[in-house]
Amino acid sequence: MTALDPRTVLGAYSIGVFPMADARDAAEIYWVEPKRRAVLPLDGFHLSRSLRKTVAGDRFRVTADAAFDRVIALCGEAVPGRPDTWINRDIEIAFRRLHRMGYAHSIECWDGERLAGGLYGLALGGAFFGESMVSRAADASKVALAWLVARLRVGGYRLLDCQFQTDHLASLGAVEIDRADYVALLNAALGGATGGSGETGRFDALDRGARAGASVSVPVPVSGQDIVQLLVQTS
Repeated sequence: MTALDPRTVLGAYSIGVFPMADARDAAEIYWVEPKRRAVLPLDGFHLSRSLRKTVAGDRFRVTADAAFDRVIALCGEAVPGRPDTWINRDIEIAFRRLHRMGYAHSIECWDGERLAGGLYGLALGGAFFGESMVSRAADASKVALAWLVARLRVGGYRLLDCQFQTDHLASLGAVEIDRADYVALLNAALGGATGGSGETGRFDALDRGARAGASVSVPVPVSGQDIVQLLVQTS
């Protein structure tokens, strides 16, 4: 059993706090509440010409929640230039449990049968908290993020939290805001999850045809061209 209880994790995220560890094998977890927070406005994703071509051309086969355990394990792997990670065993186990509970989700990019990259995060109310992205092929994480943004827009989400700003995230449209502004956005996005008037996002809406305003109960195919159209219409 992990010492990191999933309900504790959900409570922490609902007030803008998240867990980290110093290393993969670290025994301790600490809680973080940055003074400056990175968010990616869902109508402000930067779809460059080259990324647009990659997404539209279906360079990768993209899935959602098809291999959550593999994605988080890949995010936690040491690689040249990044010998360690903040995702320790307790965090990984807790998020696997949250995935089984329906809160944690992943986007996977496949090159044939090989997992080429992806991302994972936590969905709560109308907020999605991006945890980590990974690439084992050029542009795989960018493609995963593009699909995530389109999915969140279709699903009615209001906030994409990226935690810490990086040059990579900034190039894709992320902005850095003060903690007070972040808390205001968070509270608005969590209205439906905390008894308010807000709505809870639907992570599977894209798969269910909601992008066309239809009410269908069976999965529908989605292509890279569909994703580009969604992003272009709302950028």
